[in-house]
Amino acid sequence: MRQMFDRIAPTYDKLNHLMSLGIDRRWRRKAVDALGKHKPQEILDIATGTGDFALLMARRIQPCHITGADISEGMMSVGREKVKQEGLQDMISFEHEDCLNLSFPDGSFDAVTSAYGVRNFQDLDKGLREMRRVLCPGGHLLIVELTPPPRFPMKQLFWVYAHVVMPLLGRLVSHDNSAYTYLPASMEAFPQAEEMESILHRAGFAEVEWRRFTFGISTMYLAKK
Repeated sequence: MRQMFDRIAPTYDKLNHLMSLGIDRRWRRKAVDALGKHKPQEILDIATGTGDFALLMARRIQPCHITGADISEGMMSVGREKVKQEGLQDMISFEHEDCLNLSFPDGSFDAVTSAYGVRNFQDLDKGLREMRRVLCPGGHLLIVELTPPPRFPMKQLFWVYAHVVMPLLGRLVSHDNSAYTYLPASMEAFPQAEEMESILHRAGFAEVEWRRFTFGISTMYLAKK
């Protein structure tokens, strides 16, 4: 997994925006604004990748500090350069972390976020428990994930797009044969909507709410410790 993300790091942002036709930027903004109402000051961004979500939170929420955590040094290297270009080194830092075994003490953050990364957890329940552990009491969890649309005809159209167009674009742009065949498989295996809500409650979260974006192609989950 780490090696795959290291390989695609240079083209990751370009492909994300290309495959979503740029709509992913709007999904991220809506999610960040939902979290911003709670005014978190210390934020941990899990599976931060190239730091897109951390940078957006820095601009729209303006917290004291954001820690981006990821297993891929290749991804974070791209993220560090983007943060440097925006002059936000004092607000955003990056740490190499195993998201299932975080090194941070209990209650270190008042918000924990993950945009399009939780579906990659090898053990979702353990990952969610770790995210809850490092949250302070009353802190908020924000997850945004890609999800197959639930209804006809978008469900069928998206299946064709995910299984035919995405892998083709991935191979052409990233020159990686595995990464973008993995993507639709991981989306389809990830729990959705009410099922994910139940999993979050089981992990110890309360006040769980979720919202679908753009026919259900992306879903936001917001919960409280």
